[in-house]
This record gives sequence, C-alpha cells and structure tokens, in this order.
Amino acid sequence: MAWFCREVQLQSLSVPNTAMAVTIDLGEWNDIHPLNKKDVGGRLALAARKLVYQDTQLVSTGPIYQSMKIEGQKIMLAFTGIGSGLIARDDGALKGFAIAGSDKKFVWAEASIKNNRVIVWNDRISKPVAVRYAWADNPAEANLYNKEGLPASPFRMDQSKEGSDRPD
Repeated sequence: MAWFCREVQLQSLSVPNTAMAVTIDLGEWNDIHPLNKKDVGGRLALAARKLVYQDTQLVSTGPIYQSMKIEGQKIMLAFTGIGSGLIARDDGALKGFAIAGSDKKFVWAEASIKNNRVIVWNDRISKPVAVRYAWADNPAEANLYNKEGLPASPFRMDQSKEGSDRPD
C-alpha cells in the first residue's frame, strides 16, 4: 500500500509550510527504508532550503501534477516543478502511465513530452477521462523527471477505492 502513503503525502502539500521529497527511484523494491540515505537527505535539504529561505530560483521538487485537458483521444497534463524542462530519464519513451475511459478500467498508455506538457493516450480509449502515473507499490518503470534530475511524483486523477488496481 505504498501508493496510499504517497497519495496522502501529496495531499499534505496543501498545508502551509510543508514540502515533500519524492524518492521512488532511490529505494529497494522490498523495503520502505532506502539504503541510499545521502540522496534522500539531499532532496529533503532542497525542499527545506526552498521552504525556509524562499529561494524562488531553486528547483526543489520534481514534476507534480497540476491540471489536465482532454483533446480528442488524448489527455494533456501540466505540471509544477518542471524546472528547466521535462525529460524521460533514460532518453526513451515515457513509462508508467495508464489511462482510462468512462468505464474506469485503466490500460497502459503511450506518453510523450511536448512543450513541457505530457501527452497521454491509448488507441483503444476513444474518450479518456483519467490518468495514473507510477501508481504502484514499486513503480520501477516510472521515468518522468525534470532536467534537474528530480523525479515526478506519482499521482492519479480518479478517486476509486480500487486505487491499487494494475492496468490491463
């Protein structure tokens, strides 16, 4: 149920004077306590510097989902925390995105970056309504980052009780 903890942490950002460090790429698949404490601490230090010193030039987080726009069979996603731009970490295709139509059945999706927005689609979904990203206990395939090297926060647009269901 790591996805549930991540969701609650993301929601806590609405509380004033809070910050979050995404570490989905630093841990081990079977242990919530990553061995790589140095990089975890570095990301937490970035968040603290931004929060305490109000450094408006400092990029302290990776991309965080902000809004969506449906255009035909595709969903366009906007993010905060994009820094100097969005990238796929391995310079390949974006991974870890799933999309659903009105039936709310998620399937793996294609995704690409255009003008610092992420475009998500699956040719089988004619009228998409929701997207999930890195929505798993161990989202090892997730590779959306900003150019500063910080990973995107996992998110979901739906609020179903079946939040942990994997796409077909």
